[in-house]
Amino acid sequence: MAVNSMMAPAMENLQRQTDLELVCEGASSFLLLLDSMLESDPGDKDLLMTSTKAFSAYATALDVCGRPERAATVSTKARKYGIALLATNKDFETVKTMELPELNHALSSLSAKDSQALFWAANGWATWIRFQQGSPAALADLVKVEQIMQRVIELDETVYNGGAHIFLGVYFGSKPPMLGGKPDESRFHFEKALAIGKREFLPTQVAYAQIYARMMYDQELFTMLLQEVLDFPLDTRPDIALANQAAKRQAKELLEEVDRYF
Repeated sequence: MAVNSMMAPAMENLQRQTDLELVCEGASSFLLLLDSMLESDPGDKDLLMTSTKAFSAYATALDVCGRPERAATVSTKARKYGIALLATNKDFETVKTMELPELNHALSSLSAKDSQALFWAANGWATWIRFQQGSPAALADLVKVEQIMQRVIELDETVYNGGAHIFLGVYFGSKPPMLGGKPDESRFHFEKALAIGKREFLPTQVAYAQIYARMMYDQELFTMLLQEVLDFPLDTRPDIALANQAAKRQAKELLEEVDRYF
């Protein structure tokens, strides 16, 4: 049986979970299995993509479960497997040390069929960056991930509910305009992601509120987006229940602290 046909059902089941504590406590056995399989076949592209997805999702769940230090540790595997996924294309074998012109040249050779692998590789890398607290190494990598996500949008902006647009919304909205932030671009990308995901992929609303609305001191938008998350019925999209449940918990916590932000 092919690796992908063996592991895909388990990955789909993980994404359908709504019990965050169960995932945080129990998913490690699944990830250990992925680790073991990759030891035997480190260049398997399907297995690398599954592993990048799984470790990224687990790191996010751990953070929401209140275990950010453990999430940071797990995120190193998301980055490792994301970079290895990129390196299955020989043009990206040295992606960690590439200069931006070389990276952009390699990206230009890709086509729409590469968009899924490209997004998940960048997402795994971005997951690690998120937990590095602005370290110089992480900031240097961030520029590369931004270029990769821009290319994903050029190839297929719909991948994972507009996930590349969410990344760029956060990227451009994380700094105030006086420090180089681009709020108009941030809002554009968040709105694109909302449209692509039909407002059903709730991490979009949470990131939009947490990053853009807070930065722009737009309490009305902040409250509207987060209330929309809380009101959304999980059973509408069982295929992304884990991400949506995590978003609901984040939305509740953010709304409880609204007076702190505005």
